[in-house]
Amino acid sequence: MSLQNEIDFSQIANAIASEDGIIERPIMIIKDQVVFPKMIMPVMNSGERALQICKEAIYNKHTIILLAGNNDGETSESSDIHPIGTEVAITQIVPMSSDTFSVLVEGRRRVQFIGYTTNTTEALSGKAQIIQETIGDVDRASALEETLFSLFERVVEAMDNISDEVLNYTTEMNDPSWLTDFAVTIINTTFENRQHALELTNLEDRMRFVIGLLTHELRMLNIKEEIEGQVQQEMTRTQRENYLREQMRVIQGELGEEDYFQQEFEELRRQILMAQLPSPIHEKAMKEFGRLQTIPPMAPEVGIIRTYIEWLIELPWRKATPDNLDLKRAQAILEAEHYGLPKVKDRILEHIAVRKLAAEKMKTPILCFVGPPGVGKTSLGKSIASALGREFVRVSLGGVHDEAEIRGHRRTYIGAMPGRIIQTMRRAGTVNPVFMLDEIDKLGADYRGDPSAALLEVLDPEQNKQFSDHYLDVDYDLSQVFFITTANDLDPLEPALLDRLEIVEFPGYTEEDKLAIAKKFLIPKQLEAHGLKENGLIFPIPTLQTIIREYTYEAGVRNLNREIGTICRKTARLIAEGRPYPRRLTHKHVADYLGPPHHLESRANDVDGVGIVTGLAWTPYGGDVLTIEVALFPGKGTLSMTGQLGDVMQESAQAALSYLRSNARQWDIPSEDFENYDVHLHIPEGATPKDGPSAGISIATAIISAFTECKVRANFAMTGEITLRGRVLPVGGIKEKVLAAHRARIPNIILPEQNRKDLMDIPDKALREMTIYFVSNIAQVLELVLLPPPPDGRERDKYREETTEEDDDKA
Repeated sequence: MSLQNEIDFSQIANAIASEDGIIERPIMIIKDQVVFPKMIMPVMNSGERALQICKEAIYNKHTIILLAGNNDGETSESSDIHPIGTEVAITQIVPMSSDTFSVLVEGRRRVQFIGYTTNTTEALSGKAQIIQETIGDVDRASALEETLFSLFERVVEAMDNISDEVLNYTTEMNDPSWLTDFAVTIINTTFENRQHALELTNLEDRMRFVIGLLTHELRMLNIKEEIEGQVQQEMTRTQRENYLREQMRVIQGELGEEDYFQQEFEELRRQILMAQLPSPIHEKAMKEFGRLQTIPPMAPEVGIIRTYIEWLIELPWRKATPDNLDLKRAQAILEAEHYGLPKVKDRILEHIAVRKLAAEKMKTPILCFVGPPGVGKTSLGKSIASALGREFVRVSLGGVHDEAEIRGHRRTYIGAMPGRIIQTMRRAGTVNPVFMLDEIDKLGADYRGDPSAALLEVLDPEQNKQFSDHYLDVDYDLSQVFFITTANDLDPLEPALLDRLEIVEFPGYTEEDKLAIAKKFLIPKQLEAHGLKENGLIFPIPTLQTIIREYTYEAGVRNLNREIGTICRKTARLIAEGRPYPRRLTHKHVADYLGPPHHLESRANDVDGVGIVTGLAWTPYGGDVLTIEVALFPGKGTLSMTGQLGDVMQESAQAALSYLRSNARQWDIPSEDFENYDVHLHIPEGATPKDGPSAGISIATAIISAFTECKVRANFAMTGEITLRGRVLPVGGIKEKVLAAHRARIPNIILPEQNRKDLMDIPDKALREMTIYFVSNIAQVLELVLLPPPPDGRERDKYREETTEEDDDKA
């Protein structure tokens, strides 16, 4: 409904110009709109002042000046408006909203703004110079007019929203200036192009500019028509297929058969609805389902999309297993299934206790079980799942080199699948399983990426709530998963990955631990597995000790379990053949069943000797004992080392020899001995690489023993780094080394003073059966292990004296 009665444009006269062509009229500023002379069109505006200007123009039946600005009509800064505008007449005002209105205007003349005469909040008026249009060369203008009209005709024919009457009216007008302006108004172009056309007062220049706009518009219309033709052709093909498919469905209905593909689609839709997916996942599944319905059933994309939807449906998004937070029950399960490991069990019980008190606030920990093989890391993960009442799933990462194994492949690849994390979550069926990543230290890296880098997101409680798998392409919540990783060695792990793990160390078992585990767990399981539970087969303690000492040499119990299984298997054969079998196994039976001992009862040196020392070493599979041998023989004072010694261990040997040479007088060693005798350092088991600084005091003791010819006590083992000043520095792996010495039944251990704190992790049983000596310098070590020198003197001194006497006799 208009604000005022409509009037005719013919009733409104143009402003009377002065002798120099200047008019003064109210000014209305509009935004992103251009009105050309001789054009009638609606103009949108807002603001009280602009509305008042329009009302007065209609009431007084006079024209106003329209100027395009960068702001709304309430702003009148000269810098914000375009100086070239249009004198227009207004006949009608139509309100659009509370502050917006539309006016119907007719363009009269191009004008150039000079300046304001009134600029208040109520009124805005100013002066403008009437612009006279120039033509230029008449012949060129005529040729341009023909080109312009030809392009305009083609554009109008290509447009669907313009009738042929417009083209007829344009032909009858025969006004090139009007045609040029009108062409700009009907094509799809920018405000800047329209304003530039308004500002071109030379008709020839304006026609050239508009011809360029029309050419671009015609090209875009042709492209649009081509695309629409392709779409229409595809729609026609699809409609034909749908028509044939519908005919097939009707025929199948008449024959009493069902549409197989439609039945599959309905079943898939039902599965999506029944899965109760989270809202974003449901939308993704339905979007893919919609794509599936538009594709012909035999197209290759059908299988890809269907497989993807099935993955979304089958993954657990909400289903969770309720946690059993009964601490007594959990403790009973852990104690019943695993022997020892008090720290590990305490950590699990603490986790259950915190979940019981603050389940919503607690973030699930990421544990890393570190220890030698066979100590129960993987089986403890199963026990934790049983204690919590959760599902248990496991993924072995040993040998994984491809990042896509963790994150999956993108669906653009043929045969793409989700990564192992998502595959295992589907297998688990719940969002909160106990998820074991086994052998995390065995991950590799190559040109296909670094899997350990992909695990950073999985094993970070701050990030795994939105884990991104390349195949799924949607976030998956892993924050409720109880991740447990296992490793034999932490050295291969990246620092960033190691920082996300809570390390729980598994010590090697002592002989007493192995006896208890064998009695409580291994023997009953093997008897049950071999059908010997009712046959009364007995493994006495001495027999088990024989198996442990002579047929296994390990930190865990895997080989022990294997040897017990071998004995049970051979006994089962005797029973099956009806032959007599021993009910109580003895050392002789063990030898008959298992053959000769696989290991010596003690791998350490058991005889006091010169230049031979028992050292201690750490390996990823637990501790071990080393025999270090040094021999002297006439030569040129060179040091040779054999036994696959690494660079660090070779440097330790050089440092030990340098310490002895600098303190030779203290040991009454002539300096010429270092020039006349070669030193050969050897560590047996040469096929095994060895490295590290912890053999420093062992090597130094062996070298000093060789030069002084003082025997070394065989009932001592030692570890520690040595400096050139003879100081003994701390080393790592104390727990594993002490347990290795205990397995070898070495009663005395020498450790660096600064490693005293590490004894708290060693089982009390082992400590009670051993004597630990702490030292801070090599002199204390030598005082403990070196026996007095030979009473009749050193052999080298005797040889030297004999040689001197022979030389004197010859002289």
